[in-house]
Amino acid sequence: MSQRTPDSPTAASGQRTLYVGRDRPIRISAGHRILHHDGKCSRPHGHNYEIAVKVVGELREEGWVVDKGDITSVLSEWDHRFLLEDGDPLVNAFEQSGDGDAVVVLDDPPTAEVMSAILERRLAEELPDTVSAVAVQVSETAELCGGATF
Repeated sequence: MSQRTPDSPTAASGQRTLYVGRDRPIRISAGHRILHHDGKCSRPHGHNYEIAVKVVGELREEGWVVDKGDITSVLSEWDHRFLLEDGDPLVNAFEQSGDGDAVVVLDDPPTAEVMSAILERRLAEELPDTVSAVAVQVSETAELCGGATF
């Protein structure tokens, strides 16, 4: 015999947390360079980025805070793209070569810290109003991770 509770959790007030990629990160492959860097990161190169997302919000009638697909669709906009800072001459080179659609132009250098801040902002814009907070971590390598603390 199944047991039913009288109160639906979706009707209960309060915030819930959804983690996507916390224990098994979402992976995207992207190229970038840090235009005004004195070291090797000034050269075009790529990474297999690992991304984790934390979303806080109210349970929706579907039984979740947000649909995971809504998160991954935003992250996938950068998969197999080249992330460049506005003003980087490579932006024009990509456009002239016919690959302008492969570039994502950012207002700031494409570091893990900047990427996490931009993804937080993009997700906050795309996710429903029932979401109260979004945090993102972007790992460029096993040694370098920028963004929020979970």
